[in-house]
Amino acid sequence: MDQHIKKVYVPMTETAFYILLCLKQPNHGYGIVQTVEKLTDGAIRLAPGTMYGSLSKMEKDGLIRFVREEEKRKIYQITDLGLEVLQLELNRIERLYRVAKEAM
Repeated sequence: MDQHIKKVYVPMTETAFYILLCLKQPNHGYGIVQTVEKLTDGAIRLAPGTMYGSLSKMEKDGLIRFVREEEKRKIYQITDLGLEVLQLELNRIERLYRVAKEAM
């Protein structure tokens, strides 16, 4: 993995985390917004500007890829690189949780 990618994405913003998590299955921007709201019981609502800016950057960086267009909506899916970055972040979160739990 390119060190630039690691430096930019780990630690990861909540927006990036949820986008990658949601794109394990092909989805479009609005579908991601809906899925994140559902997963977080409405605690997190991704704003369209943030969402589409993140999708564009992640596609450029190779973490996600354009799959197809359906009814004028771009469908994206996570790439192998995106899965690798997501796993690094999950490992980081698990480590934080474990250390915090042990310290309590």
